[in-house]
Amino acid sequence: MAAREDPVFSLDAYHVSEELGFILPEPLQELPPYYKPWMDVARRVPDLVLAHELRSRIHQMPQLSVQFLRRHRELRLAHLALGVMTMGYVWQEGENDTVKMLPRTLAVPYWELSQRLGLPPILTHADAVLANWRKKDPQGPLDMENLELVLGIPGGPSVKGFFLVTLMVERAAIPALRSIPKVVNGVRGGDAQAVVRALGDISDSISKMADCLRLMHVHVDPSVFYGIMRIFLSGWKDNPCLPKGLLYEGVGTEPVEYSGGSAAQSSLLHCFDELLGVEHEAHSGGFLTSMRDYMLPAHKRLIQDISAQPPLRTFVRRRGDERLTAAFRDCVAQLLAMRSYHITVVSRFITVPAAKARQLRNESRLAEAPESAEALRRAPASLEERGTGGTGIMSFLKTVRSRTRDALPPETEGQGPS
Repeated sequence: MAAREDPVFSLDAYHVSEELGFILPEPLQELPPYYKPWMDVARRVPDLVLAHELRSRIHQMPQLSVQFLRRHRELRLAHLALGVMTMGYVWQEGENDTVKMLPRTLAVPYWELSQRLGLPPILTHADAVLANWRKKDPQGPLDMENLELVLGIPGGPSVKGFFLVTLMVERAAIPALRSIPKVVNGVRGGDAQAVVRALGDISDSISKMADCLRLMHVHVDPSVFYGIMRIFLSGWKDNPCLPKGLLYEGVGTEPVEYSGGSAAQSSLLHCFDELLGVEHEAHSGGFLTSMRDYMLPAHKRLIQDISAQPPLRTFVRRRGDERLTAAFRDCVAQLLAMRSYHITVVSRFITVPAAKARQLRNESRLAEAPESAEALRRAPASLEERGTGGTGIMSFLKTVRSRTRDALPPETEGQGPS
């Protein structure tokens, strides 16, 4: 009997767009008329939080059923809308007047909708970034100048900048995603040259991702991000403000814990880690694995299936091909450089503002422009050393970077016969 051949590995089964990667194509901006009460409030979340009126408005909302949401894009917009309302409701008064319960007008439909999508009932990267964009000119390019958010959180223009720059990072990764099946199939078929070409495309793509990340410095004010936005991206797991989590009224009788937004909820770097054989240590690896539960199930399955393929690292080592080893090393080096630059960004947007916030809380006289100083003065002290996902942010990022560096093959590898 002839040996069974594995089917060609492709992205078709994972809801990954050929043109947009993990980004949701053409997100909706409106739900069916029945859901107008949700959209009316969701669009005004920043203003209602500022006026301290969001909680009362949500208490007045009717109890709506999710049964009239049928298409995937309707489910995604509804999840985004309920997500921004939930974050605004919980954190309307900052860390000083947190709530222990999400009212059933939000909690019940949010829970049921989340079950249908396979996402948790909290604002995720899949909502706020991947499904939260629209073109000003429908025929124009997908770039910062031609994009707007569908829904936002408090923080003004920096909110748009933060989410859309993150979207641009996702967009820059599309050629790399397309090349992952080429690597997998090349390894399976023993085609070293196909693997070399695909790894070159992945390296270029990761480099462009880092270039896009630099736009954070142009479009996001560090004081606004740290002092205003961060708390609305924070969750109720490993958060001293909500040590027992949050009770979803009408869903259960005990509080539940969910992590806030994190770059680790993007499927991109998980795919690259599994492809390149980056092995994380227990604590940081455990957090990264837990973040896969905040991804759409099809995207999580892609990561798992990449992990199950014949290992690229083993293929590179056994072939002893100089060009193959160099292409692999360059790919890991680009991922390492991306993670190093991410640490630089986090330092500017979290570590430095945290130090300024501590200083301002201890001083009576404002030391900088009133707007930025006031934003920092209001920053939640409980989140100083933590990311919105709940981790000790800098130690986590440095550990992840260190393990990525460990995946670099020695310079002498690949010098044997090809």
